[in-house]
Amino acid sequence: MPENRPLDYRPRLPHRKDWRIGCAGAGFIMRDCHLVAYRNAGFNPVAIASRMLATARAVADLHHIPRVHETLDDLLADPEIEILDVAVPPDAQPDLIRRAVAAGKGRLRGILAQKPLALSVADARDLVMRCADAGIVLAVNQNMRFDQSIRAAKDVLNRGWLGEPVLATIDMRAVPHWMPWAQGLPSLSTFVMSIHHLDTFRYWLGTPDRVLASTRPDPRTRFPHRDGINLYILEYDSGARASSWDDVWAGPCKDGVAGDVGIRWRVEGTDGLMQGTIGWPKYPAREPSTLEYSTRQQPGMWFRPRWDDVWFPDAFVGTMAQLLVAVEDGTEPEIGGRDNVETIALCEAVFAAATEHRVTTVREFLRHDGGSS
Repeated sequence: MPENRPLDYRPRLPHRKDWRIGCAGAGFIMRDCHLVAYRNAGFNPVAIASRMLATARAVADLHHIPRVHETLDDLLADPEIEILDVAVPPDAQPDLIRRAVAAGKGRLRGILAQKPLALSVADARDLVMRCADAGIVLAVNQNMRFDQSIRAAKDVLNRGWLGEPVLATIDMRAVPHWMPWAQGLPSLSTFVMSIHHLDTFRYWLGTPDRVLASTRPDPRTRFPHRDGINLYILEYDSGARASSWDDVWAGPCKDGVAGDVGIRWRVEGTDGLMQGTIGWPKYPAREPSTLEYSTRQQPGMWFRPRWDDVWFPDAFVGTMAQLLVAVEDGTEPEIGGRDNVETIALCEAVFAAATEHRVTTVREFLRHDGGSS
């Protein structure tokens, strides 16, 4: 019979909540997710800067941040900042982190980077090395790991209630809002949307041994891109399989058709199964993700834990908290830079498998990273 201890879906919080946080970037993800979550958790953002000074001032006024710097480099040089929270486009992030490491040696304690940490394994490894050499803890905002159903599902797996994992699937029929900066990236869906699901499979099952994938452009997205609708299968030598349909098209549901938009996931094991939904497609409405599971330990019954928390913005408490806890404890963050290098390698493996029409491995991209840009 499943034990009575509640499922572990909330993050561990730091002892200190007044770590002085500097915010690099003032777009949607900072304004409506990070800073809302930090206010709710009692964290302490003390300064902000953005490419557009007026935007930074508006966000500072909204969230009562005391200092606005005229430039990002002024923010990086602020002697009061202990933790840097980065929310800039992925092609700009590696250079910003390198500048932050150079400016913050001996002062800066931690950096929370956005996902993807970088657009190549080479750049990701370079950032990990630079932060380690400077004594700065590097964590990555792979925030789907702190979606409540995804985290609770990991606890179910850890408790062994499903036995040996056999098949994990994610079925996404939802329409992301591509930001303007996405138009210039070498990859669209893989490094911006599919990365959430690929990292989730790594979180649940570990890094796969082989990758098969297919992609086609998204008919709705007008700017040129190679990877739109992504389909992929992850193979594990253990016998487990994982697969996702990342359908960012979801039919002409934005053009008068009554579409069925949502994200559903399922994990089957030798002793049970669990399934759930992700509430994010309903944002800004607060739609909690769901989980239900059944196990041989209590045959014929479904267990359906529920919560009021939601992925956007509540999961962003966890991504910052895991960094602050690591800084306090002198440990590696739950989603550290070193771990995230393998997620980047998995993204590269999926992109290559889909665009080059071949079976790939993560090991291949960890071995041959091509050199830093």
